[in-house]
Amino acid sequence: MLDQRLLDILVCPECKGDIRLEGDWLICEKCRLKYPVRDGIPIMLVDEAEKLDEDQES
Repeated sequence: MLDQRLLDILVCPECKGDIRLEGDWLICEKCRLKYPVRDGIPIMLVDEAEKLDEDQES
């Protein structure tokens, strides 16, 4: 689990938009990317991001 203080300062590296934690992913609704969290460490690299599925809820 990520510390809330860390989540409060993290932003999407692509668009600088707000992100939210959902399971093992950090989600950016603005640019529709999701970033993995591995072993409690957010991997905030655009090259590691995946596009959100079309059917994934906002």
